[in-house]
Amino acid sequence: MTIAFATCSSLPDGSDDVQALIGALAPLGVAAEPVVWDAAVDWSRYNLVVIRSTWDYTERRDEFTAWADALPRVLNPAGIIRWNTDKRYLRDLAAAGLPVVPTRWDPADVPADWPEYVIKPAVSIGSGDTARWGPGEEERARAHLRSLRDAGRTAMVQPYLSAVDTAGETALVYCDGEFSHAGRKAQILTAGAGIEGPVRGDTARGQVTAATATEAELDVASRALAAVPGGEDLLYARVDLIPGPDGAPLIVELELTEPNLYLQHGPGSAERFAKAITARLC
Repeated sequence: MTIAFATCSSLPDGSDDVQALIGALAPLGVAAEPVVWDAAVDWSRYNLVVIRSTWDYTERRDEFTAWADALPRVLNPAGIIRWNTDKRYLRDLAAAGLPVVPTRWDPADVPADWPEYVIKPAVSIGSGDTARWGPGEEERARAHLRSLRDAGRTAMVQPYLSAVDTAGETALVYCDGEFSHAGRKAQILTAGAGIEGPVRGDTARGQVTAATATEAELDVASRALAAVPGGEDLLYARVDLIPGPDGAPLIVELELTEPNLYLQHGPGSAERFAKAITARLC
C-alpha cells in the first residue's frame, strides 16, 4: 500500500502537515510520499492520492480539476474539489441558510455603505490578489476591482469584519466528519495593503495558535459540512469563521481542497488522520 500526498513544485517535500502524516502512517505499515501534482507521474501506481499542499493551482484551476477528475482514487473527491476551488460555493451555503459573510459578486462599483471592505477573486488561496480598502481609497479599490474583471476573474467584495483585529479568525479542523481541533489565525490584511500575485497557501497568513472552539462555532461548522454536496466522503475539512457584528460566527471559507490542517496545534491529530487514511485503503 502506497499513498501519494499531492503537493506543488515549490514544496516538493510537502508541507509540515505532509511530513507529520508520513511519520504517523509509518507505524501503521503504510508507505507514503509527497508527489508534485503536475509532474509526469503514473498515478495508477498509488493506492490513494490525498491532496495536500497543491498551492499553485489557482491560475490553472481547469487543469487542476481535470487532473483530480482523472485520478483513479483521490481524497477529497474530485467533485468536491471542483465545487470548492471556486468561492462561489459560498452562494450555495448562503442559499442553504448558513451564516456566510455578506458577499457581493462582480459588483459594478465599490460599496458606499461599508466603511471598510475586502476585494478578492473567487479563485484564490492564501489571500492572493486580496486587499482591504477603506475611506479615501475608493479609486485604488476601483482599480483593484477593475483589474480582476479585466483578467476575466470573478470578483467578490465583503465587509471587513473588525473582529479579525481582536478575536481573529478561527479554523475548525475535521477528520472523517468529526471535529479534531481548532486554530486561531491572526490578522493579515492592513488597510490599503493587499497581497500581490500568487501566494503559497497559508504561508502568507498571520500567526496561528491553538484555540478552543465554542459551541456556536461547532454548530455552524457542522451545519456547513452537512450542506456540502457529496460531503459524506470528506476525509478532511477546515471551516474558517469570524465573529460578525453581533458576535455570532460567520463562515469566511469552507476549505475542502488543500487546507493547512494545523496538525501541530492538535495533539494526536496526525495519528487520527493517519488512521482515517488507512481505513480508506480497506
